[in-house]
Amino acid sequence: MSKYLVDKFLYTIDRDPELVERYRDDPRGTVEWWEATRAGTILGCVRAETTTWLAFEPEEREALAAHDYPRLFELGAHPFLTLTLFIAMFERDHEPLGFQKEYARRLQHFTLPYPDYAT
Repeated sequence: MSKYLVDKFLYTIDRDPELVERYRDDPRGTVEWWEATRAGTILGCVRAETTTWLAFEPEEREALAAHDYPRLFELGAHPFLTLTLFIAMFERDHEPLGFQKEYARRLQHFTLPYPDYAT
């Protein structure tokens, strides 16, 4: 499980409006591009500082590519990161607070203890 990398993807996409739109319009292509070009970037370091060992697990890659936030939650993605990114992508398609309600509805089957999202 590479929860850190999934959370890093969610965090970095959410902070760039162009990447939010790219991920909304082409999720699979964005996940593939990001994993190939951005996954190795060490946040807060100079561009030359990179790592090569991080990669998504197949089920993480598929959940990201499918915009499957319930599965991401189940896999341990941080719920705040999934919620804020998916609000940025999909709230415009719903009435006010409609996406937040849909998010809650799709995750209502989870009971305590919730999946561990510590990295």
